[in-house]
This record gives sequence, structure tokens and C-alpha cells, in this order.
Amino acid sequence: MANRAIPLVDLSSFVNGNDQQRAEFVSQLGDAFHKIGFVGVINHGIPKSLIDSFYTNAKSFFAHSLEVKTKYEVPGLAGQRGYTSFGKEHAKQSNVGDLKEFFQIGQTVTDNDPIKSEYPDNVSTTEIPEFTETGDKLYKEFEKAGSELLKAIAIHLNIGENYFKDKIHNGNSILRAIHYPPITEEPKNAIRSEQHEDINLITLLVGASAGGLQVLTMEDEWLDVVPEADEIVINVGDMLQRLTNNYLKSTTHRVVNPPREEWHNPRLSIPFFLHPRSTMDLTCLADCVTSENPLHYEPITAGEYLDERLREIGLKK
Repeated sequence: MANRAIPLVDLSSFVNGNDQQRAEFVSQLGDAFHKIGFVGVINHGIPKSLIDSFYTNAKSFFAHSLEVKTKYEVPGLAGQRGYTSFGKEHAKQSNVGDLKEFFQIGQTVTDNDPIKSEYPDNVSTTEIPEFTETGDKLYKEFEKAGSELLKAIAIHLNIGENYFKDKIHNGNSILRAIHYPPITEEPKNAIRSEQHEDINLITLLVGASAGGLQVLTMEDEWLDVVPEADEIVINVGDMLQRLTNNYLKSTTHRVVNPPREEWHNPRLSIPFFLHPRSTMDLTCLADCVTSENPLHYEPITAGEYLDERLREIGLKK
């Protein structure tokens, strides 16, 4: 374990553990977030078979011609459902498109919650009907694991373990399958994914099919993050940073291009961006505002903040 870039925690010790094991998990998770901002999680409860099927379906989808894929690009949705073509998204500080294309699956509301009217339907692909079905199942599993992690984070923040419960119920989370195609010519200064922070509360990432993920440490060094089999990687997003007035920092990360001899290898990765409902108030928690850490952010709702950020990264006009 000595050469791991990021700490590893066992979620089952929180979900099924006694008080001491739960407290230990919370302390390890908090430590990891404060020291490096990324943590690997094992025994997260997300079935491997489901992850594998979704991977396989995503791979088949991206292997289709551009003509087939663009049938699933929905105008006016800012890429929030269905397909987004190559090079459309860029980091907020860059105007160069990232070397990737992706497909997004969102929330399915099943309990007559009026929030359903806020969410567009998911996009089904006729070529691979099981792509969205499997994605929907995987989405629910990610939501379950994510809600346990947020319970632990709420305990760490001393705001009561159920603080996030109603705020993430039928939240605006996104499951994204990202495909970085083989690199065929010297890139004009773009990398697979330029350095950025995620917009959401937390991100849960299933190990990618190839390396490239790097995290920026508190000492300003880039570290390679290579998740082991069956491990998911968690990082803090901007909404949680905002809520905690920078007490929990959103982690800067990027996906670099492989060495030239591996350019022919595509890369597929599956992040789950855990978002709350759009009405969640992201006003900084009172306990996180102190004389040493004065207020950094104006009040805003999660929905308003997401809108602002989608414009910055070029998905929304």
C-alpha cells in the first residue's frame, strides 16, 4: 500500500460497523479530504457485474459512427442527457475543447415528486437499448453509495448525519460515460481533460480502462491516481466547497494524454456527479465561517450555481 497516491477506506465499516468503526471511517474520510481531496473506497456495494455491463454497453455505443451518435445529441439540453460530441466541453479557464465525447444519464423520478417536471427524460439508444436501462440501475446504486458517503461527511461537519438526505432525494445527479478516443495526431495543446474542479457535491468515479487521471496535491504537485480493481474514487466538488466555506476544498484534477506509444489506446471512464435538488441552499454553513476563515461566498442555490458553471464550461450558451 506504500505507493498509493490516495488513501483507501472501506465503506462497509461505516454502513455496517459499530460506533467505533463508523467514527474511525469518518475520521479517515475527513483526513483524506483535508490532506489530498481524493479517496479510494472499497466495499462500496455497487455490483461489479452492473459496472462491467455498463462499461461494455458504453464501449459499443462509442464505437458507432458519428452519424449514429449525433442522433442522440439533444439541442438545448446543454449535454445534460444523451450524447455530447468530441471537443465541445472545455475547462472554465481554457477555450480549447477537451479530447473527449460523452453520454449522460440523469435522474428517474418514480415517487410522483413534482420535481420530475424539472428533469428531461433520459435518451434511449435503439442500437443498444440496454445501455440506458443498465445506466439507470447503476445510477441508483451510485446514489445509494453516495448518500452513505454524504452521511459520513455530514458527521465530519457536525451537522447531523441526515443533513443531506432530503436535499439529495431525487437530486440532479448525472452518470456520465466518457470516451477519450485514440490520439491520432499531435494535439494542438489540448489534453484529454484539462485541469478542473467538479461542480457537484461529490464525484464517485469507477476505475477507468486506462491511466491518465492526476490529482493536484496541496503542495501543488500532480500525482497519478490509479484505482485498483473494484475501487471507486471519491472527490469533493465545488458545491461542497461552497457550503463549507472552503473548509472542504474542491479537488483540482485532470486527465493527461498517454505516452506516444499508447496513443492508440482509447480511454473510457465512468464518473457519477452527485448533485442535490436545484433548490438546495448553498449558503455557507455558519460553523464554517470564522475569523480565521471569513465568508468567501454569496448565498446561491444549487440550481443557480449549476447554471452559471455550465455556461463557463461551454455546455450552455
